[in-house]
Amino acid sequence: MMNFLVKTIANAGALAVAVWLLDKITLTGDSTGKKIGTLITVALIFGLVNFLVKPVVKLLSLPLLILTLGLFTLVVNALMLLLTSWLADQFDLSFHVEGFWTAVLGGLVISVVSWALNVVLPDKD
Repeated sequence: MMNFLVKTIANAGALAVAVWLLDKITLTGDSTGKKIGTLITVALIFGLVNFLVKPVVKLLSLPLLILTLGLFTLVVNALMLLLTSWLADQFDLSFHVEGFWTAVLGGLVISVVSWALNVVLPDKD
């Protein structure tokens, strides 16, 4: 349970950094509390997408992953971020990623920040 909480906080922090750095990834809301709630909900959706969908997409794209020496992972991460944006829109959350290349940059930022936060934050079950 603690590991799930740590990963969700790391995802929320990584998403916040991506929103802050890239102006085509938007998070709107009236108050800071609403933005934080939306960010945590989007982080939960993002974690669920990465847990359920990403392994299937990676398995299906294995030849491309091998051919590009793993660089196709950037495309997979971008697709997961776009799927998260679409799902957030379906749940009427104010999180939006505009365009594929923004998603590629956002996926890269989120991967790096999430990795750094997972190194810093405790990892106990």
